[in-house]
Amino acid sequence: MKEKVIGILGGMGPEATADLFNRIIRETPAKKDQDHLRVIIDNNPKIPDRTTAILGEGVSPLPEMVKTAKNLEKAGADFIIMPCITAHYYYKELSKSVKIPVLNMIELTAQNINKIFPKAKNAGLLGTTGTVKSKLFDKSLGKFGVEMIYPLEAFQRKVTKAIYDYIKAGKILEGKKIVVDVANHLIELGAEVIICGCTETSLVLKNGDVTKPVVDPVQILAQTAVKVALGRMPIPRV
Repeated sequence: MKEKVIGILGGMGPEATADLFNRIIRETPAKKDQDHLRVIIDNNPKIPDRTTAILGEGVSPLPEMVKTAKNLEKAGADFIIMPCITAHYYYKELSKSVKIPVLNMIELTAQNINKIFPKAKNAGLLGTTGTVKSKLFDKSLGKFGVEMIYPLEAFQRKVTKAIYDYIKAGKILEGKKIVVDVANHLIELGAEVIICGCTETSLVLKNGDVTKPVVDPVQILAQTAVKVALGRMPIPRV
């Protein structure tokens, strides 16, 4: 069976894009260069900020996202993945703009939680304010009887600071300290699992950093993309 070509709609942000590509490399069962998958990356950091747009404070990123997706399609990608959870707010419009499938990281995460933690009733989210306000995970996880727990406002401001002032700026250790603090806050509120609801938080928070399991959507996306590209599973439909 012919391998499928992965297209990464990147630049949101560049560090998260590079991290996803590295995870795909590590997940691929390769013994030599030629065993690796073909991956086409359009790293477009000129895509406007998703959170400010969702909050009505900035221009929509959708036109630039659509242009980038079409570039990947023209370049030969068989399906698209994007390492930005907040960008999934525009998933329906984006997926309609191209003829190739776009994997939905939020749906994949919900399915993974249901499979691995079937008894979980509450999940805590570490994400951008745009993701929190739009409640992107609520519907997907609600189908499995899981309710979302969000940080209190003061702690959400800490998450925003960690993402934008530290992690996106390359100050990983400073960002991690804040993220761990807010994760513990979510556990105190009753979270049974912690979701890295932003690709920047998945860069710093790992299993073992807190007392509850950490679910990493970026890792789930990478694993799924590799399986799809190798023909080991069909392309997930939403």
